[in-house]
Amino acid sequence: MAYEHIIDDERCKGCELCVTVCPKKVLELSDEANTMGYFPVKQVRPEDCVFCTTCCIMCPDVAITVNKIVEDTAEQK
Repeated sequence: MAYEHIIDDERCKGCELCVTVCPKKVLELSDEANTMGYFPVKQVRPEDCVFCTTCCIMCPDVAITVNKIVEDTAEQK
């Protein structure tokens, strides 16, 4: 199961606390700066996320939300 990290790029200051606490290394710093000049985090491996939400808990700017990705399969129809 995969999870989508919704990151508010304008709130994220690129402190990397979420990156360091993630047990599956799902997040990394972006190569692109936000309007404040910070490099926000981005999700790089959604399939590895175990939905521990440690990244959300550790974020001092409350910039991360994690949602379950619902896959559209023939069985669900």
